[in-house]
Amino acid sequence: MKYDFHIHSCLSPCGSDDMTPANIAGMSFLAGLGAIAVCDHNSCLNIEAAAKACAQYGVKYLCGMELCTSEDIHVLCYFKDVQSAMDFSYHIEENTLKFPNQPQHYGNQNIMDETDNILGTVDHLLISGCNYSVYEIADIVHCMGGVCYYAHIDKPSYSVISVLGTIPEDVYFDGVEIHDLSKRQSLIDAGYITADTPYISDSDAHQLELIGDRECEMDETHPLYEFIMR
Repeated sequence: MKYDFHIHSCLSPCGSDDMTPANIAGMSFLAGLGAIAVCDHNSCLNIEAAAKACAQYGVKYLCGMELCTSEDIHVLCYFKDVQSAMDFSYHIEENTLKFPNQPQHYGNQNIMDETDNILGTVDHLLISGCNYSVYEIADIVHCMGGVCYYAHIDKPSYSVISVLGTIPEDVYFDGVEIHDLSKRQSLIDAGYITADTPYISDSDAHQLELIGDRECEMDETHPLYEFIMR
């Protein structure tokens, strides 16, 4: 099954205004994706709309968020259902310092329904770090029934390797995201991950044309498969 588990909607200030739930679902279908996840920055307010839009196209939906820790490390958090993801989203909102968004500088943060009507906006900037460190967030996610993957560990910014210089051994994460899979072997050779480390590779799409550009597939042996086929 082809997948893309890191897509930003128009709720993320860095996401295009065209990244609406219905547009994302339609583009995912056209790209031949069997399952997707919308992972907006520090919020899940568009996941229910995206899940409903995907259902219209027969595309499986994984509830997710791209969390920014207090160290500015990006983490992908996934949950089995909308309610669990929303409970986590509200918890993160309550534990994040809020700075006013400036749409003219950062972009709009639109809350949508499944037919792409704008229901409202988020006034505080969603790309700010929350109050939790990378050492704390894994326990919180796991206690709320989710799993967490280090986001784009091969990128030079906002990744655990770029910030800490390593992947901590004293905190449990369920896997890693590697944006460019050609770098996987070099990450293994450098000792950051092992050949057995669960991994995904996603578009991190902020524009519609980038959805599904990683051309990645998974089967029932992947740890995330049970989350998709719930």
